[in-house]
Amino acid sequence: MKRYTRSAYFFALLLALTVCAFTTDAAFDKIKVEGGYISGTVNTAGDIHIFKGIPFAAKPIGALRWKAPQPVASWKGVKTCDRFGPSPMQNKPVPFSMWSAEFLIPETPISEDCLHLNVWTGAKDVKEKRPVLVWIYGGGFVSGGSGVPIYDGEAMAKKGIVFVSINYRVGIFGFLAHPALTKEAPYHASGNYGLLDQIAALKWVRKNIAKFGGDPANVTIAGQSAGSMSVNCLVASPLAKGLFQKAIAESGGSFTNGNASLQRGEEDGEKIMKQFHVSTINELRAVPAEELLKKAEGFRGAVIDGYVLPDAIIDIFTAGKENKVSLLTGWNEDEGLLFSPVKNAADFKQLAANWYGADAQTFLQFYPATNDSVAALSQLKLSRDQIFGVQNYTWANMQSSHGNKVYVYRFTRKPPATGGYVKYGAFHTAEVPYAYGNLQFVQRPWEPADQELAKVMCAYWANFASTGNPNGSGLPVWEAYTVNDKKIMILGEKQETKPMTDHAALDFLYNRSKEK
Repeated sequence: MKRYTRSAYFFALLLALTVCAFTTDAAFDKIKVEGGYISGTVNTAGDIHIFKGIPFAAKPIGALRWKAPQPVASWKGVKTCDRFGPSPMQNKPVPFSMWSAEFLIPETPISEDCLHLNVWTGAKDVKEKRPVLVWIYGGGFVSGGSGVPIYDGEAMAKKGIVFVSINYRVGIFGFLAHPALTKEAPYHASGNYGLLDQIAALKWVRKNIAKFGGDPANVTIAGQSAGSMSVNCLVASPLAKGLFQKAIAESGGSFTNGNASLQRGEEDGEKIMKQFHVSTINELRAVPAEELLKKAEGFRGAVIDGYVLPDAIIDIFTAGKENKVSLLTGWNEDEGLLFSPVKNAADFKQLAANWYGADAQTFLQFYPATNDSVAALSQLKLSRDQIFGVQNYTWANMQSSHGNKVYVYRFTRKPPATGGYVKYGAFHTAEVPYAYGNLQFVQRPWEPADQELAKVMCAYWANFASTGNPNGSGLPVWEAYTVNDKKIMILGEKQETKPMTDHAALDFLYNRSKEK
């Protein structure tokens, strides 16, 4: 038997480890996906492979504007995917209210050629089958993109998740319905191109994510605001069946403020065509994107088209026809958005009487107006509950009543202000950099309580993406929500499960919405 000296032994061991590292990490140096080969970059520490700007569908421009996403065009050689692709066509991002630049897309590039996605993976071998999380951004269906700083995927990748962020068309480019578009489509519908983009991206994940060390059979879709509404649509849509197993929905749904009908969407599309003084869809397709963007406003997002959404979401869930998933959902304490001046106490009481008649006094018990300052706070809480709270609350109740696992949170931490920022409280979108471990991208004077909360939330989100249960070693116990006990996780300076205290107000709003 051949004998080695001590030095030769260690040299052989080092060589073996080096070869092993090369044969595993080298698998991510060049990856073949639909369309061709791609290469990416690695993070500073060298433990996360990052691929940005991967095309997952053909450019939706020219004749492909307002058509379902088509197969990606092939390319030759190795495409370098080291920067985000263009954000969807939208207005230039301008910080406003509590949303500083870290919450917005980059200023450039912005283009119709936007159907790209990004992948972060810490896998060392393609056979690892790590859980996958697909992030869908918000922005009211008129703005947003995957290049927003707080959507960075490195922290989640370090938690063992293959993190994917996707782009989809927004505004008139993603949601224009028109009778001519409905007629030309082989599926006889129009308007939900942004949702079809999301479904195409999920199909790309199913076909390609194993090459990044991900498990196509363990996919979580996650989104916030319009991204959460998108998650709601995908859970409801038969076209998305089997593409994911879990869902995270942060502040958004379409249960009481439902989607417009296809007919209503088509009527809006006809108005747009008249506005541009054209008579055919092809003529409208020839209008420059900048001109469309400047003149066309008011798109409400998804429509009930009979294809992507065969019925109203509330009816799909009531009939138990939604895709069965585990769900993590919730909303923020101070995310009410007022779109008109605050009313004084007397005017708010009159408004309650106009809205609810004999039930106005019951309403005012939940949203009191004993003086002007109390009435102002009630209007913020009412806005929060109507736009967000009752949507995710209703979803949680339906999820539980159908026997599916659901975990509900209330984010209450007020991020510290800095510079000229006003202290807005636990505002809309405030939870995102905590949940995905990205406080470092937001220029605020973070305190130890913020760092600890981010650590806990990032662990909860990663655990849920892995197993469908947010709980894990060293974390405060997060009890599952049921319609009977209504226990939720409070995500603030302390993290603890408590019974929901304001469910009666949400029940009132939901029950009255059914009467309309």
